[in-house]
Amino acid sequence: MVSEFGGGDAPVSGVHRVPRKKGAGNERGIMRLLVIGSGGREHALAWRLAKTPGLQKVFVAPGNAGTAHEHGVENVDLADPQALADFAEQQGVALTVVGPEAPLAGGIVNLFRARGLKIFGPTREAAQLESSKDFAKRFMVRHGIPTARFASFADGRAAHAYVEQQGAPIVVKADGLAAGKGVVVALSVAEAHAAIDSMLGDKRVGGQETARVVIEEYLEGEEASFIVMVDGKNVLALASSQDHKRIGDGDRGPNTGGMGAYSPAPVVTPEVHARTMREIILPTVRGMAADGIPYTGFLYAGLMIGKDASVKTVEFNCRLGDPETQPIMMRLKSDLLNLLEHAVAGRLDEVEASWDRRVALGVVLAAANYPGQPRTGDVILGLPPGSDDSHVFHAGTTGKDGRILTSGGRVLCVTALGDNIRQAQKRAYDAIVGIHFDGMQYRRDIGHRALSR
Repeated sequence: MVSEFGGGDAPVSGVHRVPRKKGAGNERGIMRLLVIGSGGREHALAWRLAKTPGLQKVFVAPGNAGTAHEHGVENVDLADPQALADFAEQQGVALTVVGPEAPLAGGIVNLFRARGLKIFGPTREAAQLESSKDFAKRFMVRHGIPTARFASFADGRAAHAYVEQQGAPIVVKADGLAAGKGVVVALSVAEAHAAIDSMLGDKRVGGQETARVVIEEYLEGEEASFIVMVDGKNVLALASSQDHKRIGDGDRGPNTGGMGAYSPAPVVTPEVHARTMREIILPTVRGMAADGIPYTGFLYAGLMIGKDASVKTVEFNCRLGDPETQPIMMRLKSDLLNLLEHAVAGRLDEVEASWDRRVALGVVLAAANYPGQPRTGDVILGLPPGSDDSHVFHAGTTGKDGRILTSGGRVLCVTALGDNIRQAQKRAYDAIVGIHFDGMQYRRDIGHRALSR
């Protein structure tokens, strides 16, 4: 088995298989692919897929200014699921990959499959692991998957009473999708009450409606991202990673969608890797199948790792993380399309992933006012050319009159490879020096947890 020791990471070949007769590999002709989404995750996926030998085109819908300028990639101004399915059919798209959570929760996989179109991602029913925190928590309890104690409330008064009973620190989460902003780690009871009022009073978090909050015990430890590919029964672990969710240096300030990430994550030791597969990932895949909703697609388990190497599930995401995808794709040496083809065919047991032994680190450049209402329309200057060791992945960008402008909260993710975490960090920050847009903000300590080890 291929392992990815180096930089303190655990072996990730960890392909967990069910017995089956092996078949011949797919023979691939000229192909077109479709990536759905517009963020940094989708740019990184398209960039990696465009390197596939013999591939004709990677369409990205709707894409951004970065994907618009990527060799072998073409933006498509579509978002409606039916229109996307029509496009895939008309263009002879061989495989579609879904980046963000909203189309998954909306049932785009169900739609594509009903029309006989190959697509990688979970169905609407399976995507409830992310789209409903209440569903996810009850699922974990039912199947004995380690997670924080919790209670779920639709009534504000009952939620406030529970907080008074439990005290702080405590975690308040909006039940639905919230664009990475539906979690408040309340260090005081007053802060928890304010979060409840905001989530249940306004009924909107991260641009989405919410009618329920999940309140969890506060977990001590270090967080890491554990992402796998699932074909319904077989599991292929990807490289470990760790992101930085707080807006400010030293992990201070409000939560964001992620201000930077690196791979591998030294905190994911071989012991932690094995426990995560044994106690969280495999029981989840088996539990979903037992519940009649087999899981296919990328599965992201946010981990809280204790000092004793114990692991608990902070959350599930039903897609690749952002910004974790950018460093992970920088390190991937295997043919990504080959992995996806095997996953869609239910044959992940026949492949393994190989990884660059170097460390990859990405720093997010965010717009003014993020994570609040970000300012848009600022001109971006000084973008460096990409190389084998560094790349600027776009997220919230758009092109207009030959210029590249900000169009979202997280604007760019500057990602670089290095022989160790310090070198990767230096290369990423060196690449940032020439980049400018008004109001640009970024953390200057991405990777500090790995360096402290």
